[in-house]
Amino acid sequence: MNRRTFLATSMAASAAVLLSACGFRLRGAGSMPSLPPLALEGDTNSDLGRQLASRLEQLGTRLGDSGQWRVTLGSPRLDERRLGGEVRGSRDHELTLSTTLSVQRREDNAYLLNGETLSTSTRIRINDNDLLNREDLFSEAEQSLNRELTQRIIERLSALDNAS
Repeated sequence: MNRRTFLATSMAASAAVLLSACGFRLRGAGSMPSLPPLALEGDTNSDLGRQLASRLEQLGTRLGDSGQWRVTLGSPRLDERRLGGEVRGSRDHELTLSTTLSVQRREDNAYLLNGETLSTSTRIRINDNDLLNREDLFSEAEQSLNRELTQRIIERLSALDNAS
């Protein structure tokens, strides 16, 4: 092992030790706190609703009609906005997926969240002349937005659990 390799390796190891010692954690790393049992209501048949229910069950959250919290999911809305374009037919599109979320505690019917709007967005570049690829790109972007919004909803619910 030469000197440069040794120095680079030792510096990387030192940085890792220092970052872990100060409590640094990557976002999304580690386990999410367990949520109380939830009753998921509203638009649960949409892709977002099904993905949210699946992800909550993967995290160990019980879903049923008698949950401690009544979580009402609004209908997701996908908005497309065309942002400028080039002469060759390529154009940037901004896709925004948003939904409303209400959380009501069953024991006293108090709203922890009342119709809060959560959203996420992405930008994609699409060639308007390539119709086959266009639909695939939109579909992939929508799936990605569903995953991101699901994660955002779960993070919001876990923040409520920590606050109450």
